[in-house]
Amino acid sequence: MTERQLNISIRIADLPRIPMRIPAGQEETVRTAEAKINELWRSWKAKDEFSDKTSAEVLAMVTFRFAQLYYSTVETSQKIDSVLEGLEKEFDSLLLQDISPRGSEE
Repeated sequence: MTERQLNISIRIADLPRIPMRIPAGQEETVRTAEAKINELWRSWKAKDEFSDKTSAEVLAMVTFRFAQLYYSTVETSQKIDSVLEGLEKEFDSLLLQDISPRGSEE
């Protein structure tokens, strides 16, 4: 059975609303992403050091930061997967040692 779809709209920075159709189970994630992007955009837009930047430039910087965090997370996840795969092989090897025949001593 397919998940119910919702028609929602989000607003990022000072851009027009963006209509979206999403699975109902993703609404909280979408709303959190919208809120966090806007929170960082507002925060950086208010900084004196970025006062010479346009709204679009600040949004580009926010986009880059979120992409950077995403790819850092992907890289960390891949490293964790690799470690877990190694541990699984090691555990399998140890378990198989305990059940394998030890040669006959007759």
